[in-house]
Amino acid sequence: MCPTHRGPEQAATLCGYDDKGRGVRKKPLTDWLVYLLLRVVVCLAQSVRIETCHAMSRMLAVLANDILRVRRRVVDDNLAAVFPELSATERILLARRMWEHLLLMGFEIFHAPRKIHRTNYRRYVRLERRREIVRYLLDPRPVLLVSGHFGNFEMGGFITGLMGFRTFTVARPLDNPLLDSYINRFRSANGQYILSNRGSSNQIDQILANGETLSLLGDQHAGPKGCWVDFFGRLASCHKAIALFTLTSGAPLLLGYCRRDGKPLRFEQSVVGIVDPRDSGEEAGGVKPLTQWYNRALEKTVRVAPEQYWWLHRRWKGTPPTRKSRSNKVAA
Repeated sequence: MCPTHRGPEQAATLCGYDDKGRGVRKKPLTDWLVYLLLRVVVCLAQSVRIETCHAMSRMLAVLANDILRVRRRVVDDNLAAVFPELSATERILLARRMWEHLLLMGFEIFHAPRKIHRTNYRRYVRLERRREIVRYLLDPRPVLLVSGHFGNFEMGGFITGLMGFRTFTVARPLDNPLLDSYINRFRSANGQYILSNRGSSNQIDQILANGETLSLLGDQHAGPKGCWVDFFGRLASCHKAIALFTLTSGAPLLLGYCRRDGKPLRFEQSVVGIVDPRDSGEEAGGVKPLTQWYNRALEKTVRVAPEQYWWLHRRWKGTPPTRKSRSNKVAA
């Protein structure tokens, strides 16, 4: 099994055709220039101290949030709905801190491979609930690690690999294949394998059957056919597959996080909660209760450090589809 295998849809697109055989407009020059720009930024970032990068993050956050106003309305709408007690000025400050976090997150990813290694990662990471985490990762059963767009989630997989545990992470391939390959080299440097979010269902079944560890982000919009649960007081659509993986395979579900702990390149990694199907708790009673459980756990985590969450996502989109009554269907 090749962990980085792409589904037929991705393979066709990269070859210049979509899944129906129609031509796809490719932009190799644009992709190459964007990739070149990123490599230049990486080189510059690695040539200075992480503290300097942090100062740059603050300045660039002002540019992104206050001057360019990147996704300003989406961020402000999300913050106003989740934190109605905040004034407009307080929401602007929180949004600016979010941008500072996002930019610093990138700088940390650039610096981590050169500074954090198997022999010294304990200097950079404070691992809470260590015994529980290690016990489940050593369990012969499969394990499901679920997180969200919170903290430096990219470092979460990197650190887990440094601890000696192999994981398989489901992620959407980037549109730019050069960037996708470059980012995945960082992700897989220590034993984290990336699976495409399309066309990998057979691989995932095999991974769970082999007792491996599967890692996913659980706060992505799943469309009208998803499982609708409460998240920060509003209904959000979640992928049913996350709960189904646990319920069908018996894999314990661990809701975890990797949060920046004060300084750049200093992290706290832990789990908020664990649902083990073997315990037969209420949370494991079905797709909806399990999906609701991990969303509440993620909400609890985000409230500790809201500036480290990706509020620029349109997490709440649309409404649950209305079901037509049986009588209406018969009449039709």
